Amino acid sequence: MKALLLTREYPPHVYGGAGVVVGQLAQALAKLMAVEVRCFGERSAAEAAAAISVRGYTPWDRIGGKDAPRFAPALETLSIALAMARDPVDATVAHAHTWYADVAGLWIRTLHRIPLCVTLHSMEPLRPWKADQLGSGYLLSSWIEKTGVEAADRVIAVSHRMREDILAHFRVDPERVVVIHNGIDPDQFRRTENRDVLARYGIREPYVLFVGRITDQKGIFHLLEAAPRLPSGVQVVLCASAPDTPEIEARLRKAVPEHPNVVWIGAMLPVPDVVQLYSHAAVFACPSVYEPFGLINLEAMACETPVVASGVGGILEVVDDGKTGLLIEPGRPDVLAAALGSLLADRQRARAMGRAGRLRVEAQFSWASVAAQTREVYAEAVADFARSSENG
Repeated sequence: MKALLLTREYPPHVYGGAGVVVGQLAQALAKLMAVEVRCFGERSAAEAAAAISVRGYTPWDRIGGKDAPRFAPALETLSIALAMARDPVDATVAHAHTWYADVAGLWIRTLHRIPLCVTLHSMEPLRPWKADQLGSGYLLSSWIEKTGVEAADRVIAVSHRMREDILAHFRVDPERVVVIHNGIDPDQFRRTENRDVLARYGIREPYVLFVGRITDQKGIFHLLEAAPRLPSGVQVVLCASAPDTPEIEARLRKAVPEHPNVVWIGAMLPVPDVVQLYSHAAVFACPSVYEPFGLINLEAMACETPVVASGVGGILEVVDDGKTGLLIEPGRPDVLAAALGSLLADRQRARAMGRAGRLRVEAQFSWASVAAQTREVYAEAVADFARSSENG
């Protein structure tokens, strides 16, 4: 069996959790079967010839440019999908990640006669603010996702809550929708005593840490509202980049100077640097208003850091409330500040939560398990596709 993974982002060019997941999944699957990756952006010939073949694709230049309309990125996605589908395919199964790759998967399924699995890392119907990013292109991205999901041979949800959302928003056979949680490499994310990154950015302990994209989805502005309510001397460190729009980045740039206890690192740092930030944070904050899974919570837990997170979506299946962290109501800066303050004031409890988080990661979220479950889903999709082809 050979898997063809289709994705917008793939290491080292990653701006969000989906890219991290696809990179780790490809590595784990490669121990079980042949794997090819097709992704957005140029790649070298050496990458195409590597053990995991990685091919990069760029959009048709006629679509973009300085004066391109706001919906142009959605059209660029379609142009890349055409190129992905045009190239030869020798895989047994295609696996598309996010709406950016769904239409490529659908066309490959149709043209090359192999089954399609689709993993949703988020859902367009639950992200209406994307209209600010894509304009009317949001209507196109929503259509692409809906069409891909409803035509797929298997739909993989990253949490049970997301599975419920998929069944509520799309017309898809429930038997085709399976849950496979995302995983993490506990050797890569492990507490370290190194602190040079803290010194580099002027971070002092204790501090509350946020890691994520600059988007309303992640609740970053709710955390800023909570910052003045934290105990004196506590910093809030925002490791935040990849803004949805220039407007939201400008909004954050304007807001940060109003909070003297906030440090903003506007870059996606290398994993060893982020591990340092996780390791020495007193508390990790994930105030998302929508989160299908919340991989960042696993990363923090793996580094033995307690988590305060919104009780939404897949976070409910990651954070064990009262044991590895605290779950709170989203969109409430006052509640967020109170929860963070409670762990800042009780360091013994916070450390116990951090240790429990590490144990939970090791026991339930390994990539070897995720890859084995994914291979089983592939096998089922291939068998069903063969039967349906025989029956015409």
